[in-house]
Amino acid sequence: MENTYAVIMAGGAGTRFWPKSRKALPKQYLNLFGKETMIQMVAKRLHNLLPKERIYVVSTKEQEPLLRSQLDWLPPLNIIYEPFGKNTAPCIGLSAIFLNHRDPDAVMIVLPADHLIRNTERFLEILSEGVSLVREFPNALTTIGIQPTYPATGYGYIQKGDKVDGHDEVYQVRAFAEKPTLDVAEKFFASGEFFWNSGIFIWQTKTILTYLESLMPDLYQGLCQIKAAMDKDNLPQVIETVYKQIRSDSIDYGVMEKASNVLVLKGDFGWSDVGSWEEVYNISEKDADGNVVKGKPIYKDVTNSYIEVGDRVVAVIGVDDLIIVDTEDALLICKKDKSQEVKWVVEKLKHQRLKKYL
Repeated sequence: MENTYAVIMAGGAGTRFWPKSRKALPKQYLNLFGKETMIQMVAKRLHNLLPKERIYVVSTKEQEPLLRSQLDWLPPLNIIYEPFGKNTAPCIGLSAIFLNHRDPDAVMIVLPADHLIRNTERFLEILSEGVSLVREFPNALTTIGIQPTYPATGYGYIQKGDKVDGHDEVYQVRAFAEKPTLDVAEKFFASGEFFWNSGIFIWQTKTILTYLESLMPDLYQGLCQIKAAMDKDNLPQVIETVYKQIRSDSIDYGVMEKASNVLVLKGDFGWSDVGSWEEVYNISEKDADGNVVKGKPIYKDVTNSYIEVGDRVVAVIGVDDLIIVDTEDALLICKKDKSQEVKWVVEKLKHQRLKKYL
């Protein structure tokens, strides 16, 4: 794994996990499964593959205290700060500039901070295979596609094309698709031609920068300004100036959907992007009544529900198929299949200027 680096994207807000996830405690810093937070789990997995000196995190300055407290073993210089989030394309471009400055031959593994991986050993095998693929095809952009287990509407999709010679589960990418309607998702699933889009990428830094130059020239020009300020005292100011000027764009829309040489490697390691409270319920261990219970609520005749409470006394009687999350200052109650709508609550709170609940 020489010249290989990992970049964890950790600047998101995680609004779908309100009221637990707040501006001061985004989703990736929450303890949703077991004793470790989401970002601690992903960093620990990568530490089995790479030394800590080659693991980087991209985040915002306001998340610095959380980041340092939860990953206290991470070298301080391995934290790349964005002044504010501008989606994944600027985040990846910024980290590529940093890594390319450190090592012009760097191969970077890019992955989100808030995904769940059940089979770490297989996950690391797939990442290693992806790195080998990038060395074999240095001009390609490689992503990992997840074999669908049901017609999900909450994930983007990747349509596979021709198989790459000499590789069992590596394909040319034919197309990317945004989150579909249920009818379309069912067609994708039935066809057998589509993977879920994991949001995990592997490529050489110089390759992704070349693609950014041709496909996102405005962003690339900003990155060149940042590159010119490397190792200078005014680097943070330059980054902030550039970020005020560039557009917010995803790497999928800005590069992956338009690039000419994209490969997808099948991933089969128990992946979930944990995108909603319903997803947490689906993944978690349940009792005989189909409930997931955290804390000490008082409940009777409750089935197929997720209940998480803190210190307050919470009583629940005679309900089915609910999400109930209680915190010190806010309470969420919704049907499981409506948990994606939690984002609406956050927007409502913003509109009503109730910032203390955000």
